[in-house]
Amino acid sequence: MSTITYKVPAISCNHCVHTIKTELSELLGVKAVTADAVSKQVTITFEAPATPNEMEKLLAEIDYPVAK
Repeated sequence: MSTITYKVPAISCNHCVHTIKTELSELLGVKAVTADAVSKQVTITFEAPATPNEMEKLLAEIDYPVAK
């Protein structure tokens, strides 16, 4: 099991937090998602077959791209 934290500047409210949690939780292998509108961070606990690349791609697709 792995955990990764991303900075996601587009998070502005609790609706954003809910959307991110809902979408990421649907990925196979994602075990837990926390998102915070104040710190603009998303923390994901996951295992295979989920990959960081797949999670970053999904976040970009739902208009919450990860800051690089």
